[in-house]
Amino acid sequence: MRREIDADFLANLFDRIAILLEIKGENPFKVNAYRRAAENLRRETRDIVELYKEGKLTEIPGVGKAIAQKITEILENGKLEFYDKLTAEIPERLLSLYEVPEMGPKRIKLVWEKLGIDSVEKLEKAALEGTLRSLPGFGPKIESKILEGIMALKERRLVSRYPLGEGWDLSRIIVNRLGEFEGVVFVSPAGSLRRMKETIGDLDILVAAEKDATNKIIKAFTDLEIVEEVLLSGPTKTSIRFKGGLQGDLRIVEPSRWGTALQYFTGSQQHNISLREIALKKNLSLSEYALTDKINNKEILCSSEEEVYEKLGMSWIPPEIREGTIEINLALEGKLPRLVEVGDIEGDLQMHSTWSDGKRSIKEMAEKAYALGRSYILITDHSQGLGIAGGLSIGRLMDQWHEIDELNEIFEGKLVILKGAEVEVRTDGTLDYPDEVLERLDVVVAALHSNLRQDRGQLTERYIKAISHPLVHILAHPSGRLFGVREEANADWERIFKAAASSGTLLEINAHPSRLDLSEKKIRQAFNLGCKFVISTDAHDIHEQEYMFFGVAQARRAWLKRSDVANAQPLKSFLEQIKR
Repeated sequence: MRREIDADFLANLFDRIAILLEIKGENPFKVNAYRRAAENLRRETRDIVELYKEGKLTEIPGVGKAIAQKITEILENGKLEFYDKLTAEIPERLLSLYEVPEMGPKRIKLVWEKLGIDSVEKLEKAALEGTLRSLPGFGPKIESKILEGIMALKERRLVSRYPLGEGWDLSRIIVNRLGEFEGVVFVSPAGSLRRMKETIGDLDILVAAEKDATNKIIKAFTDLEIVEEVLLSGPTKTSIRFKGGLQGDLRIVEPSRWGTALQYFTGSQQHNISLREIALKKNLSLSEYALTDKINNKEILCSSEEEVYEKLGMSWIPPEIREGTIEINLALEGKLPRLVEVGDIEGDLQMHSTWSDGKRSIKEMAEKAYALGRSYILITDHSQGLGIAGGLSIGRLMDQWHEIDELNEIFEGKLVILKGAEVEVRTDGTLDYPDEVLERLDVVVAALHSNLRQDRGQLTERYIKAISHPLVHILAHPSGRLFGVREEANADWERIFKAAASSGTLLEINAHPSRLDLSEKKIRQAFNLGCKFVISTDAHDIHEQEYMFFGVAQARRAWLKRSDVANAQPLKSFLEQIKR
């Protein structure tokens, strides 16, 4: 048995099967079955090999008996006969054409059968020579769009996906600028940014506006200082490249069509496919423009997303969980849970001051927290072992306590400042302060900042030793990842999460956009093993306390509720929980 085959490997394989079946012209329901299985496999936190051994593959949503048999064949033989036969009939290299905008399965099949085109290079050559336009359903306009799409594809391949925080900053500039114009009714980011994915491939901005405002909106968009190059400019869609390489697409719709447009361009693809299937069962068709009654061919315009879902007999679904999985059936049954919200967060349990590597005093950090509606905060300046971050000696830590006592008197209970520390976990798993110091802190936050490339076994034991310490309440940014700098630590996360659940140690969801740690998938894995969480900003300056919404979005994508997040509780309840 090939142990290296995991859920992501299987998901990618089933995605390829779905595309090849589409090109072949297979039944859409069969195609979507593979897509659903792929999406659910990506969300699966349990070990696939163990599920196979226990005969539980069909417990995975979207994995029926037929797909479970295919997974079994792959695990036992290292290959899938069905895929081999399919790729003998429909060449696997055709998958590269699917990445080109305007090239759907029907067009891919047409260019392959009529012109022998099976690569992006051959497609580009045919488009440059004007050969494509002679095919049915193409023409000069489509040919031109395909060339533009190939150019954009080449550029995207030169860069990786961009962190969510980078896209969010750009979107705020655009939304604020375009929202100033008279005639603009709504402006919103769409796509993976609105779904708050950890990384984004491009930036989609959707505007609902009156027709006479269209030209000035487009000009304002293309004239932004953050724009490097205008790639395409039209009456309803404009594409640009931002400085730094990220592509941005602006789409303008009529206000009466805002609901269907926002829903469509938010995605995800599988979520939209599922909605279209539900619409068809109700004799409706759903597009970005409108719902259409298929019986009398009459458009049903929706000016809000809520109307779209209502017409389909569903409750509105938060963008963060629109992945085409269990959210669809739950919405149809009216059983979607209320996910945690930013307004639920009572306290921020990691922030730094000028006592270590922060940029502001404790007083300034506390005033900002109070302005944001927090009722308590935890000051977690670094411990003595992290010298590079100005870690506090025991003497300096005690001096800090005096300042905190004085500030608590000034705030008179309107905001409570808790005494804490981000205590370094040494290479052997011991902590950077002795127990007699730790037990005097209100909350102890343990963290690993160095030697994250230890042997997997040693690193796992190091985590478990720290988590199991009776005076440790929270494990900060558990995986240690930093976007573009450092990958997640290679440790046995199932063992670590089981240890955290057993000891009651809370796992931090670090909201800082450079981290977003834990990942969505690891949050789900930890939750399924019985863990509880806190969401903290890790703020080193006052404005970084506003990053809380990034962490909340991460928790929402993992389906966490208010009751799953310890600092979404009042101070008394939080302190009682960590004492237990």
